[in-house]
Amino acid sequence: MNNINLKTERLNLRPVSEEDISNIHKLHSLGETDKFNTLGIPNNITETRIIVEKWISDNNLENNKSYTFVVELSEGKEFIGLIAINLGKEKYKNAEVWFKFDFKFWNKGFATESLRKIIDFGFQNLKLHRIEAGCAIENIGSLSVLEKVGMIREAHTRQLLPLKSGWSDHYGYAILSTD
Repeated sequence: MNNINLKTERLNLRPVSEEDISNIHKLHSLGETDKFNTLGIPNNITETRIIVEKWISDNNLENNKSYTFVVELSEGKEFIGLIAINLGKEKYKNAEVWFKFDFKFWNKGFATESLRKIIDFGFQNLKLHRIEAGCAIENIGSLSVLEKVGMIREAHTRQLLPLKSGWSDHYGYAILSTD
């Protein structure tokens, strides 16, 4: 069972739970957060519930390969977003990270702060060698976050992401435990 709670100066990162479904549904339903997201806006809360229940199930596996966290403010416990780290093949000691924050909390350093914590968790606790991330090339906010935490742009993949606006090119980033 994943009962891992990570803390930063301003944030708590805790495993997603059923009590978060409503907040996650609101987050997934925001047009601003959907612009560069391949998930799309859910048709109803049942769709969100199915996604969240899968995350909870994955979080609770004995040999966990996926950790999905709610990001909340330390003061007041306000829900501000999600962040996750999904492990790759064990032999490669790699993982992919993703994050999604309510637009009201953009440009305040919360995504950067939480991603730094997840990267530390990946290297220190999970003993990973490489952590990857990617985003649409027009997603300036996410590009900035990835670069602020020390990730290096390694790839430009053409028309990989099926966004609401059409096919988008994708930048691939990575950071190594030795960086």
